[in-house]
Amino acid sequence: MKPRCFIVLTALCQLAFALSPQPAKAQADFCGLNDTECLHETILHTATSLTDKTERDKTLRELAKSWAAAGNMKKALEIVPMIETPDTRAMTIRGIGMELSTLNISKDERGKIFSSLREEAEKMKAAHAPSYAIALTYIAMSQAFAGDNEEARKTAGEMENEALRHKAFGETAEIQAERGDYINAKISLDKIDDIPYKNKAYATVSRLLASQNQLEDAYDAAMQITNPYLKATALQNILNVQGMLKNAPVQTQTAPQE
Repeated sequence: MKPRCFIVLTALCQLAFALSPQPAKAQADFCGLNDTECLHETILHTATSLTDKTERDKTLRELAKSWAAAGNMKKALEIVPMIETPDTRAMTIRGIGMELSTLNISKDERGKIFSSLREEAEKMKAAHAPSYAIALTYIAMSQAFAGDNEEARKTAGEMENEALRHKAFGETAEIQAERGDYINAKISLDKIDDIPYKNKAYATVSRLLASQNQLEDAYDAAMQITNPYLKATALQNILNVQGMLKNAPVQTQTAPQE
């Protein structure tokens, strides 16, 4: 018979081991395949233990996007300040923002999350201005993707750098065109003061609309272009699409055999 003190000591050791923090692999062993929250936490535990900054930041970026897609915006937003590399942090902001449009939440709730993303972007302004500008562009694009058009233009318009502001309006218009919303795309494009850049942006929007068979809108966009070459190219693209539509085989429905 084992001494009573030995049995008690063994039990205490087993309890201490059970309560002590376990490595990421051990944590994963306790996660079921469908226990997504446990798997998210395991990835977080692994990421924070990585010594390579690039690997850690990329792992955290993908984790934030995954948490956002799962609807856990609180966890996703908590990840952003943990990322050290400015451009990776900007991409994380983009990833979270793009997931917002897929979630069934109110516009007010979505606006609060965009405000939180903006706060995270502002933290980069002094430390790394280029990444800050990229983050604002991504927020504007995400807002446009979610259908928050006025908010998207407001974000783009608040950018101090003129060239980057034009780019933000152009990117916003492209998202709106891809959604088939030429009215809002045109409003965004008309915010661009630089004529050469506006011409290129209108050409891109015309091409996107034509690819979606919105030929009247594509034509209107092409006619806003003042550069002769870009206008001719845009019009030719519309003719090409018209030709493909005319030559497309007509699908006929065969009568069912008796």
